[in-house]
Amino acid sequence: MSKIKVLQVHDYYQQPGGEDVVFESEVALLRKHGHEVIAYMENNGRAGLINPASLAIQTVYSRDAYKKILDVIVKERPGVAHFHNTFPLISPSAYYACRKAGVPVVQSLHNPRLACPAASFFRNGKNCTDCLGKALPYPGILYSCYRHSKTQTGVVAAMLGFHRLLGTWNKMVDVYIVASDFYGDLFARAGLPKDKIVYKPHFVGLPIAYEERREPGKYALFIGRLDPEKGVRTLLDAWRQCAVPLKIRGSGQLEGEVRKFIEQNPEGNIELVGRLSKGELNQLIAGARFLVWPTESYYETFGFVAVESFALGVPVIGSRIGVNAEIVEDGVTGLHFAAGDSVDLAGKVKWAWEHPGEMTQMGRNARREYEAKYTADRNYGMLTGIYQRVIALKRDRAG
Repeated sequence: MSKIKVLQVHDYYQQPGGEDVVFESEVALLRKHGHEVIAYMENNGRAGLINPASLAIQTVYSRDAYKKILDVIVKERPGVAHFHNTFPLISPSAYYACRKAGVPVVQSLHNPRLACPAASFFRNGKNCTDCLGKALPYPGILYSCYRHSKTQTGVVAAMLGFHRLLGTWNKMVDVYIVASDFYGDLFARAGLPKDKIVYKPHFVGLPIAYEERREPGKYALFIGRLDPEKGVRTLLDAWRQCAVPLKIRGSGQLEGEVRKFIEQNPEGNIELVGRLSKGELNQLIAGARFLVWPTESYYETFGFVAVESFALGVPVIGSRIGVNAEIVEDGVTGLHFAAGDSVDLAGKVKWAWEHPGEMTQMGRNARREYEAKYTADRNYGMLTGIYQRVIALKRDRAG
């Protein structure tokens, strides 16, 4: 069978994030397997150079992106177009270019922007689904959810409402990819066609070799943004109640609070680790007895750090919500605790520290889970299977 020629489309964020990593990883994966990949990219850093009124129009429907995408398709003749992020410079107009050229469309849903203008389902320190399922997400405008601006949130809401009215989300995309069943159900509730939503988790590659551990790790570990929704305060409160060695790697809004806590609680045996290379970060994970994943955002989209831990045979203690509860199986690949409950977290941490044999077995289970679901080879098969599905749908429509 000939290799599928793929157009991969992505609008880079001003601050690098997980979506950028997924886009680059999937491009590299396809090329490694001999596919020709045409990468069409924009960068949101350019948005600040565009007149606000023009940017608003472009966010809703970019004629410029429509023409550019159509020109690329006419020149390159890809078999499928795979979109990652279109916001704000590409816009959903690019789907229409693909439909005009007869190229099937795959859209990865890396965040919940199609159902939430802030793309987080998190507002004022609490989970929020006020906009879920609404044709026009007006609560987001009311609360200035995107960049704390009613005007900018209004632009996002206009884009969502306009394309719901046109039927873009239902008619112009052949398949939506979600990284968890939890998010598949959520997007179906938001109004996307359930039969077009398919599950394909992200994959994790390792820059260091995996070795089955011969002795328990020497510390607990937290990796992530030091922001309220990541459960950082719950983590610190739990460590008031236990003296297990803890390493924290991250930066964010609460970094000053974390540093102050460490200074005021020297007996807590907590270390804030500086910036690391990817290899150094994996070495840090490999040396941990377990990872603590205390997020309090019910609608986190995926858990890269949890899967990286699985890949290195490290179990995870995670909050019992959303994707966390889907990725981590309680008592098998780690432990669950009640989100936001520092007493429950402290109890699970103490138990895990005092039962190294059980946690080592959970680490072995975690590695098996990684091999079954999250390797590059398995992901490649799932990804190309999705491409073959939409190409077959195109033939059926043509026939």
